[in-house]
Amino acid sequence: MTRNRWRGILRYGLLNAVRLRNRIKNNTDTIPVHYLSVCAIAKNEGPYFKEWIEWHLNHGVDKFYIYDNESTDGTKNILDPYIKSGIVDYKYWPGHRRQLAAYDDCLENNRFLSRWIAFIDLDEFIVPIKDISIPKFLVRFETFAAVEINWLIYGSGGQRTKTQGTVMERFKFHSTPEHYLNRHVKSIVNPRRVFTMIGCHEAAKISGYIADSHGQPVRKNFRDREPQQDIIRINHYAVRSYEEFIEKQARGRASGTQTTVKPEYFDKYDLNDIEETCMPQCHTHENMNSSY
Repeated sequence: MTRNRWRGILRYGLLNAVRLRNRIKNNTDTIPVHYLSVCAIAKNEGPYFKEWIEWHLNHGVDKFYIYDNESTDGTKNILDPYIKSGIVDYKYWPGHRRQLAAYDDCLENNRFLSRWIAFIDLDEFIVPIKDISIPKFLVRFETFAAVEINWLIYGSGGQRTKTQGTVMERFKFHSTPEHYLNRHVKSIVNPRRVFTMIGCHEAAKISGYIADSHGQPVRKNFRDREPQQDIIRINHYAVRSYEEFIEKQARGRASGTQTTVKPEYFDKYDLNDIEETCMPQCHTHENMNSSY
């Protein structure tokens, strides 16, 4: 994992890294305004915002940094009530391949405003399993630079068309937990202990260790580790229905990693091995008194 640190320093710039260390040293007594924030870049994800924001608000997120990559579906109007209430900081963020630039901007402007920042997408929901909220999980990780949380991929459940209801209500079939794609992680970072994100999955640390969800220091790349979903996980609704997947193809990706989502992606991520008999909310309800 030392390699990742140096990749981050090289991407961030050696001089910038020195300056950042000095900024952090001069702000050691600064008290963050927010305990847990979420940063996301989105392109024409307007219909999905309300469920996604409300889920995370109900599980302990208190701020959202949203970067709008040239949406044409009324995203700004949909977010307007949250913007006016101060829950969402909104930035119009045009251009190609702008995901990492958005993450850089978020870190630079909010290092001392948020205790933790989670970097996730609109098709990803952080689901605490053993704790009533995400902050209750994070308090055990305050000595770490970041914590990496594994996916649990949900498929289409054979749904061809978009229907009424929320994403979590409509899609209840997911992959086997040990599926290799679930080795992917997303990161919740301490912005005072990371230089930058080195991709959409991992952070480059300044100091300390990066942890897995069991609280163990990460010593291998996530692709070489078995997935962990027993304490916390990220529900990844990668394809939704086939109709919604086709819509996703048409609008392209905010990350700019490819201009469209390839049809093969649907076959790869349409994983429906296990039917969920309990909505994700059940997990935290069942563990409200957990002392894990």
